[in-house]
Amino acid sequence: MTNQELIDALRAADAVQFGEFELSHGGTSEYYVDKYLFETDPDCLEVVAEAFAERVDEDDKLAGVALGAVPLAAATSVAAGAPYVIARKQRKEYGTANLIEGRLEEGEEVVVLEDIVTTGTSLVDAIEALREAGATVNRALVVVDREEGGRENVEDADVEMEALVTASELLADRE
Repeated sequence: MTNQELIDALRAADAVQFGEFELSHGGTSEYYVDKYLFETDPDCLEVVAEAFAERVDEDDKLAGVALGAVPLAAATSVAAGAPYVIARKQRKEYGTANLIEGRLEEGEEVVVLEDIVTTGTSLVDAIEALREAGATVNRALVVVDREEGGRENVEDADVEMEALVTASELLADRE
């Protein structure tokens, strides 16, 4: 799978938008990658899942960061034949009150999937929750790295981050 195929799929899903956007961390941007548009578009979701599946083994356990990366983890799980868990941002107030949903064994190695990384805060929080639950986390795969410090924050958590596409690549031919 080439970067251009991923970029084309993101654009075909109308997920790359231009204007003035407020980001979750409080900053603003002239572009926005709408994860809900690319994750709910079956063609784009399939392209992303196949790209992730090329980078994992069926022996890997996957983890999707709630909410955005759950469809990515589910689709990649099917494409790669690898099981997954869901890393919540906060504990439920009812039921099992788990931060990690699904089967996770102590010491199990987990590859974390995330949609878009800006500062990396959500991804690092998920990594910490998974580690607290007993997982070993050394790798994270993300769809888009906005190249705004997220990679460095994830690497500071001793996790190698691989992005399918960077902002520079996504915006390279913008006029």
